[in-house]
Amino acid sequence: MLRGFVTALRTLTILPIPGKEAGRMADALSWFPLVGFLLATVLLVLARALDFLTGGWNEGSAAVVLSVSAILTRGLHLDGLADWADGFGGGSTREATLTIMKDPRAGAFGVVALVLVLLAKWAAFSRLIETGAFHWVIPAFVVSRMAMVELAVCLPYARSEGGTAAPFVKGARTSHRFISLLTALALVLAWSGTAGLILMTAGWAASHILGLWFRRRVGGLTGDLLGACSELVETGLLLSCAAANQWLG
Repeated sequence: MLRGFVTALRTLTILPIPGKEAGRMADALSWFPLVGFLLATVLLVLARALDFLTGGWNEGSAAVVLSVSAILTRGLHLDGLADWADGFGGGSTREATLTIMKDPRAGAFGVVALVLVLLAKWAAFSRLIETGAFHWVIPAFVVSRMAMVELAVCLPYARSEGGTAAPFVKGARTSHRFISLLTALALVLAWSGTAGLILMTAGWAASHILGLWFRRRVGGLTGDLLGACSELVETGLLLSCAAANQWLG
């Protein structure tokens, strides 16, 4: 079972970890929320260290944290976000949308999406650091990784020829979803209490709304759409926490 964790960590991050990978790639799905928790913990420690070292330069600290976040994830989900925006923005048919998403070149829609999401994250990070509420990054990262598991289990793979994410989606099982939900629930409740449960519910709902859109447009899921889902849910939760942390507690 720990091989699934090795696969999850190597898939979602650049963090080195010894050990053998899972025989089935989909076994990594159960571990996605835990990987999100580990990433967020690294960023939380970094943000607090930078806040101390810079004397409260929130904007600079947020920029560094944002950069480290992108580096630790290899920009994998950001790449999916850009491809999603290009495909859904420029494709008028299912076939055209899938073809555009597969193109490695970035288009105008993708660039705009990247700029907007990175700007939104920077603003959220700045606000959370300023108010001493950067700990909300924990449920945001946990739930956004859980969201990917939700879609992988609930949607078919959209490309008949296969793709990088095909082994994850085609091998996804209800057991992976159950463990993912249980892990995410335990983490957000332990870390954030009832407010964390509210965020988890919001993220779960958002992921399924995106899933309905993905199914309608391309008939299912691709690796790019998994990455886009993670980025959109994460950004939405971060902005929500930054705007409402005084009520979240």
